[in-house]
Amino acid sequence: MSPRPRHYAVAASGRWTDEEEGRRRLPAGEVHAWEPGMNQTVCGLSLSRSQLDRFPHVTWSDTFPESGGAADRVQRQCPRCASVAGRRGGDARPRWQRTRPRP
Repeated sequence: MSPRPRHYAVAASGRWTDEEEGRRRLPAGEVHAWEPGMNQTVCGLSLSRSQLDRFPHVTWSDTFPESGGAADRVQRQCPRCASVAGRRGGDARPRWQRTRPRP
């Protein structure tokens, strides 16, 4: 049985409103990957204790600058969340993959 694909949304330390897109709330500051329905980020931070705002309508891949999505005011992506949810960018390394496993 294959594992189900995970959908990561965004939790962020700040927010801003994009007036051009119909007053849409978008993340700002430091962003973390978050699975909707969970009370913590992928890296283990509690959403309420860390005072992180949830953005279930923004996907993790939209926080990368080259995506052209919701990354306008994102200052930093959590490196621990990025290692789990995936990195895409100039410093991205391919995911670890075993080659020629032992029999």
